[in-house]
Amino acid sequence: MKLVITVIEDNDAAFLMEALVENGIQATKLASTGGFLLQGNTTLLIGVEKEKVERVLEIIRTTCAPRKKVIPQITPELPTSVSVPIEIEAGGAIVFVLDVDQFLKL
Repeated sequence: MKLVITVIEDNDAAFLMEALVENGIQATKLASTGGFLLQGNTTLLIGVEKEKVERVLEIIRTTCAPRKKVIPQITPELPTSVSVPIEIEAGGAIVFVLDVDQFLKL
């Protein structure tokens, strides 16, 4: 048994949960906050048999692909009403795969 811990953007959470359910994979969803731009993240705890880990990773890769995003940035040197857009990379996922010694459903 493996525990796949996945941290994704809130925007991707519903799509990933739907894709997992369509593939018969259950997950527990936790709200979390990211360090970069303090945006909301979602952490999923996914318990699967070892043979299903690659399928789970494939679903995560296709559902939470990195993408470019433009956000406004306030520059102190310019008047406060002016914001300069900057391009950042958004999406993607941070994934940890851990061994599970014991799994109980009580």
